[in-house]
Amino acid sequence: MTVSTLDWGTTYRVTVLDLGLACCGVEVMAALEGGRPHDLAALGVDVAHAAGEAHVLIVSGTVTDVMLPAVIATYQEMPEPRYVLSVGACSNTGGPYWDSYSVTKGIDQALPVHVAVPGCPPRPEALLEGLAALHRLVS
Repeated sequence: MTVSTLDWGTTYRVTVLDLGLACCGVEVMAALEGGRPHDLAALGVDVAHAAGEAHVLIVSGTVTDVMLPAVIATYQEMPEPRYVLSVGACSNTGGPYWDSYSVTKGIDQALPVHVAVPGCPPRPEALLEGLAALHRLVS
């Protein structure tokens, strides 16, 4: 996939916050690292360090029922407009742990998911495609 600059608008840059909760979080971190051929800053995407700075929440990895209130609180701290990318099988559906008593069966049960990126784990390029899908959704 080749992604050129995503036109988020004349004065708007999308800012993402990663909640890397398990294995998929490593792949998301790999995609968010600067200096890669697909540097996100060149695409109009910045990485936030606090919920109040982000418009896109990336939930990646297994969401446990104990962790769910913190994920929801993080989402609620984000300014409008806010969007959710669910990255990986565990975040999307509970993954291989779906039948565990302590695993949320998909973050979409608690938050509005705008784009779900499949995989176990998805490659960093899949996150970029997810951002491009979000861009198409909000454009």
